[in-house]
Amino acid sequence: MVEAALKAIAGWSREYLEILLNFKLMGELINKRILLGVTGGIAAYKSAELVRRLREAGAEVRVVMTDAATRFVTPLTFRALSGNPARVGLFDAEAESAMDHIDLARWADVVLVAPATADFLARLAQGLADDLLTSLCLAFDRSLLVAPAMNRTMWANPAMQANLALLDTRGIRICGPAAGEQACGENGLGRMLEAAELFTILIGVFASDALAGTRVLITAGPTQEAIDPVRFISNRSSGKMGFAIARAAAEAGSEVTLVTGPVALPCPERVIGVPVVTAEDMYAKVMQRVANCDIFIAAAAVADYRVARVATQKIKKSGGNLTLQLVRNADILATVAQGADPPFTVGFAAETEQLAEHARAKRMGKSLNMLIANRVGMPGAGFDSDTNTVNVFWEGGDLLLPLASKDQIARQLIGMIAEHYRTWINQKAAGYDHNAEDSA
Repeated sequence: MVEAALKAIAGWSREYLEILLNFKLMGELINKRILLGVTGGIAAYKSAELVRRLREAGAEVRVVMTDAATRFVTPLTFRALSGNPARVGLFDAEAESAMDHIDLARWADVVLVAPATADFLARLAQGLADDLLTSLCLAFDRSLLVAPAMNRTMWANPAMQANLALLDTRGIRICGPAAGEQACGENGLGRMLEAAELFTILIGVFASDALAGTRVLITAGPTQEAIDPVRFISNRSSGKMGFAIARAAAEAGSEVTLVTGPVALPCPERVIGVPVVTAEDMYAKVMQRVANCDIFIAAAAVADYRVARVATQKIKKSGGNLTLQLVRNADILATVAQGADPPFTVGFAAETEQLAEHARAKRMGKSLNMLIANRVGMPGAGFDSDTNTVNVFWEGGDLLLPLASKDQIARQLIGMIAEHYRTWINQKAAGYDHNAEDSA
């Protein structure tokens, strides 16, 4: 019976699963006031879909458009979808007062500009207030988000990157962009995130305390296993995904400790960093701290093996082959998950083939609450990339998170982890035995 049900679920289309997810999120934004800014880019059509999703989730939505945006989507479209007039000019006939930019800034709980063109981002970075949208952004003092949309070369331009860095220092959240085919026919970073992704981000804005009161222990980056004083065995992990998860967990209100192998990344703000080098180092530091954490997220690419006997001097090249004897390192993830009183445990897996099969087997074999898997070698994802796409597996379900920035993927993952953690805590209180269910 269970096997038949799993086969049926496997046959569901992605569209049907998205409908189920959206149904679950119905009502998540009740009484939330969201102001959507729309600038003049072809991606403006996605914003209409976003308004529909927000309204279905219970949000009150108002739309402010630039004059250029009206060339792509009419104000009437947004009025019909939002139930409110779409504002364009500083002195619209629809304006409630001569101080409409102040009224709107005071009304909104959050402002999202999507799409945000290169021109708009430049004006925002310089603090200009030459239209209604930039004026209200300048007058707004809460969560301000922008979803860039432009040609890949424009995105990579140093002037654009300097503007984005300036906006970031001011606390303005950059959402995306995504990589993919663009309206101009080129391919690369610059696509505006899809409506579903922006919807998820806005859910997260109002759930920033999703992990409040928890302690999260995270591992990230590679380990280095010495061969001699100048050589070591390692892997291609950059640590970017683990660091993004640490940032997202801190944003969600958790006390975060990050045990990290050698990486070229600064420790995120509000995160306690614990640097290590070898797998044995990481094992020791994790075991010292795991009893005091509620959630353990193992994002590190820990070496499975180390050299049995490390040379004290540099090994000189000779005419023959060199043989190294390797011994197995302790499995940090399995040790934590299979302990006497384990925390909520989340593992990562990088797979080259049969991703779903291997991921499910790893989750079950190591008694994990969740497992996050990505396929090595996918364009724009995986090692040392700024973007990623992952499959998330848990008891009785799985979900694909499509290609997005690693920061965006991390925020989505933390939202899911927080939800499953709360369910797990409730089930533990009710005496539910997860291990018995997994082994059934």
